[in-house]
Amino acid sequence: MTSETPWLTPAELRAWLGLVTVAELLPARLDSQLQRDAGLTHFEYQVLAMLSEARDRTLRMSALAQRTNATLPRLSHVVRRLEERGLVERAPCAQDRRATNAHLTDAGWDLVVRTAPGHVAAARALVVDALSAEQVAQLEELTRTMLLRLDPDGRLTPPLDEVGAPEPGR
Repeated sequence: MTSETPWLTPAELRAWLGLVTVAELLPARLDSQLQRDAGLTHFEYQVLAMLSEARDRTLRMSALAQRTNATLPRLSHVVRRLEERGLVERAPCAQDRRATNAHLTDAGWDLVVRTAPGHVAAARALVVDALSAEQVAQLEELTRTMLLRLDPDGRLTPPLDEVGAPEPGR
């Protein structure tokens, strides 16, 4: 840090530490709920959810890695575990034999459908229901602004104004 870098004000420091603390605590709480309800980590659930929302419940592994912000080796390891459980299957891509597709099986779809209500309930209990409607709108604005800096190309998420309230597979 150079001497030109302004220190955080007390209010900025409180906001920053609050954000960092939420970023640390929330994933563990979501993991707990998903482990209890479905025997899945939050990352495994994200993989299944991304496949559930894709056309034909299928994505190239490279596209799935991008949507889950994962490296291909990490994703391959997780998809292998999901394959062993019969939730996902891999096959060569018909359009490019060098690529591999991941496909959500019927059992994987059923698990996402069964698990989604509990996951939404956890999101409500941990975050949404703690906020007023005005605070939810402020949170949306804040996350949109931060994501423009953190993910300017929209690699990880679709533009937030395109996000509705999808059910699995929509």
